Amino acid sequence: MKTAMQEMFSQLEIDQPQLFNINTAEGKTFVNSYFKYIELEKQQIIDAYDAAVNLEYSLDIQSPREYYKETFKKQ
Repeated sequence: MKTAMQEMFSQLEIDQPQLFNINTAEGKTFVNSYFKYIELEKQQIIDAYDAAVNLEYSLDIQSPREYYKETFKKQ
């Protein structure tokens, strides 16, 4: 199973293969510039899981939608 970001990059690689060619300056720049977003998504998934576990034991249990709104819609 792929995350949404992984799916997006897979499709982008099909649509724009030159961006992923690390033998070119354009490809190196693209991969180096955007790989960090995959790592950021990974950390967000970990943080969301941890928050869900903590919410289970909290008196203020939220729905997943409420958690999303509070965590990501503020930005």
